[in-house]
Amino acid sequence: MDYAANLWQVNRLLAQACLQHPFVQGLATGQLGIERFADYIGQDSFFLQSFARAYSLAAAKAPNWASVCTFHQLAGGVIQELQLHQAFAADWQVDLSVVQPNPATQRYTDFLQLTAWSSDLGTLAAALAPCMRLYAYLGQSLAATQTASHRYSAWIETYSSNEFETLARQLEQLVNQHSYNLASTAQAYRYAMQCEYDFFEAVWRN
Repeated sequence: MDYAANLWQVNRLLAQACLQHPFVQGLATGQLGIERFADYIGQDSFFLQSFARAYSLAAAKAPNWASVCTFHQLAGGVIQELQLHQAFAADWQVDLSVVQPNPATQRYTDFLQLTAWSSDLGTLAAALAPCMRLYAYLGQSLAATQTASHRYSAWIETYSSNEFETLARQLEQLVNQHSYNLASTAQAYRYAMQCEYDFFEAVWRN
C-alpha cells in the first residue's frame, strides 16, 4: 500500500492552501517583496539545519543498511538546499549566522527534534515527508504556470526539478517501509503539514 500517497491526499487541502498563500503566489509572479524573501531565507535556513539533523537521527534508527544510505542521501539534498540559500543570502545581504527563529519556525523545529529523538522511525519519516512532497508540489505547480524568468525563478527551478522529485519519492518510500503505528504517523504528517502553512504565514505577516 502506498501509505505516503494516502497521507498526502488526506492533507491535500492544506497543501492547496499553501499553494494559494500570498507568499507562494508572490514567488510565482516574482512580485514578492525582497524583504519578505530575505526573511524567508533566514528562517528556512534555520529550519533546514534542524531538518538535516533529523535525517541523521533517522539514519541512526534505520534497521537496514539500504535505509541508512537513503537517509544520508536525503540529508545531502538538504545540504544542497542550504547552499542555494547561502547564495540567496549573499545576494540579499542576509547574515545567516545571526538569524533568530520566529515562533512558527521554532515550533516546527522543536517538533522535528522531539520526534527524531523520541518516536519510531515511521513516525519520524512521516514528520519529514510533508516538507519534501509539499515543496515538490509547489515547485512543479509554479513551474507549470511560469511565463517569464524573474528573480525567484531559481527557487522554482530547484523545487520543480526531477532531482528534487526523486528525493521526495525516496522519503515517501521510507514512510511506506517503516510505518507501523499508523495513528502516530498520520498525526505527525498532519502536524508537519500545518507547520508548513504556519511557516509561510509567519514570514508573510512579519
